[in-house]
Amino acid sequence: MEISQEQSAININQLNVYFDDIQVLKDIQVDFLKNKINCIIGPSGSGKSTLIRSINRINDDVQGFKANGKVLFDNNNIYQENIDVTSLRTKIGMVFQKPCVFPTSIYNNVLFGIQHLKKLAKQEKNQLVEENLKAVSLWKEVAHRLHDKASSLSIGQQQRLCIARTLAVQPKVILLDEPTSSLDPISTQAIETLLLHLKEKYTLIFVTHNIQQANRIADQLIFMCEGKIIEQGAKEKLFSKPKQAQTKAYLNDEYCDC
Repeated sequence: MEISQEQSAININQLNVYFDDIQVLKDIQVDFLKNKINCIIGPSGSGKSTLIRSINRINDDVQGFKANGKVLFDNNNIYQENIDVTSLRTKIGMVFQKPCVFPTSIYNNVLFGIQHLKKLAKQEKNQLVEENLKAVSLWKEVAHRLHDKASSLSIGQQQRLCIARTLAVQPKVILLDEPTSSLDPISTQAIETLLLHLKEKYTLIFVTHNIQQANRIADQLIFMCEGKIIEQGAKEKLFSKPKQAQTKAYLNDEYCDC
């Protein structure tokens, strides 16, 4: 299916990524759709995390990293020389596999990113904290203890707090790198429900090793193996009638003979 510019939040064209002499991503060509959950699946070591970390240039900080090709966002190639990487990362937020809360209060965790971008009055801070904790369905659980340490929360609550902190800077795209892999089933379900609501306002790019999870929440599915995209398309299409034998094998048996 042809993807129009209006449908695409991020267009990647012939992206190759190397760490020293090892090529990790090979001729990646993909469109991530606006206001959809774009799920990237594939076996361990297939390049899933490297791909999403290339979308907001976190890989820049890794020794030996090199990239060529285009990652088009807001009509700009994010790898061109004059790109403000700090600004880019406010527009393309990231949530990691393990919750990354700061050693301060729940209240200050929500405000951590946005306070570095603009000066806020006390009333604005209170409003931002409440709005974003409500957005991740955490407000009722923590409203009475906003000045407790964030580390006092459960792991599932911490992950929702990390998402609230990301939302506070008003990104357009949110990258999520296996955000439920360390969570219990109840917390996982809470995050999945949250993502289904968030896609109304944001574009979500979600890495998961869990095929059942991808089937539950994905709109678009991108299957990777050995640094290449084997197949991509609507979730229903890939699960019911994949074009590639490797896709069918992986979705049925979680095995990829690439």
